[in-house]
Amino acid sequence: MRRRRMGALHVGEPRISFQPQVGGKNGAGHGAVVEEIHGLIRVHKDGHVERLPAIPDVPCTWGSTAAGSGVLARDVVVDRATGVWARLYAPANVPAGKVPVVVYFHGGGFCVGSAAWSCYHEFLAQLPAKAGCAVMSVDYRLAPEHRLPAAFDDGMAAVRWLRQQAGHGYGRSSGASDEVAWWRGRCRFDRVFLMGDSAGASIAFHVAARLGQGQLGGLAPLCVKGAILVQPFFGGEARTASEKTTPQPPRSALSLATSDSYWRMALPSGSTRDHPWCNPLSRGAPRLETLPLPPVLVCVAEADILRDRNLELCRALRKAGRSVEQATYGGVGHAFQVLHNYHLSQPRTQEMLAHIRAFVAARSSS
Repeated sequence: MRRRRMGALHVGEPRISFQPQVGGKNGAGHGAVVEEIHGLIRVHKDGHVERLPAIPDVPCTWGSTAAGSGVLARDVVVDRATGVWARLYAPANVPAGKVPVVVYFHGGGFCVGSAAWSCYHEFLAQLPAKAGCAVMSVDYRLAPEHRLPAAFDDGMAAVRWLRQQAGHGYGRSSGASDEVAWWRGRCRFDRVFLMGDSAGASIAFHVAARLGQGQLGGLAPLCVKGAILVQPFFGGEARTASEKTTPQPPRSALSLATSDSYWRMALPSGSTRDHPWCNPLSRGAPRLETLPLPPVLVCVAEADILRDRNLELCRALRKAGRSVEQATYGGVGHAFQVLHNYHLSQPRTQEMLAHIRAFVAARSSS
């Protein structure tokens, strides 16, 4: 299995080997840089992509998932044809029986990030205890090498793999060896939640819509109970007030210029930001009234440039008759829960985890 890193720090021995993409010193010989997000990614004129070691990759046995931590984790292949893999998490002990399953998609503007990034590993290792669930953290293909809808397709492939696991014991092949049995045995597959932050929240939204439209056919014995969208990364040609006026500190994870660059790299060439994959409220997007979406929790950061767009999505979903819960976290900006780049990041992260736990518990009992 291939990993998409360039020179990231690897701690310990991962179960699946890293194979960085290195194409010449500083992109030499690949022409001018046509897109760049400082410290994260450069795209050259000939299409060559450099991803920079902004955040280290860590193996599944690192930190809070080390032996004796109470949380188990392991990496598994989801789709050998595309190289998509996932990191599975579950509580070591499940005294009250099996737990709901969260399918998680990391952020990064569809262009950077990994399920192996230390910040995601740290955050997701908290979910089994703090939210009472098992987790499948999906490492999907990235743009611009794999423009949208590749990430959405990979999200569907992840759910298809999960359905295979749920079918184990129902007379269908599990699609995996017994290396997954430890995790499968802890999961309530009739209580599945789609979740992601930033671009990952956009993936969760579009996967939920596709599943509601029946694009995978019958999901049984899977049952999707809800979607948790953390600072969902959407856009549009018309700027919102928060996009135009919210000041961003130097270490902000998302500025307006960065957002625009991500969308140029992720959308099909020549698309505008009103493409339905970017703007689900645009004229060309399916009407929300027609999308059979599960109940949704939207987590909004007060100092995020996406704040108003997130709130607009909540209003539109309510107007369409959809079940929506909204939680806003004061004094913090985009990706605060994984980057800890605000002094209030830690307490607000604990608030968010409490909201997620309550949402999962309430929807699991319905």
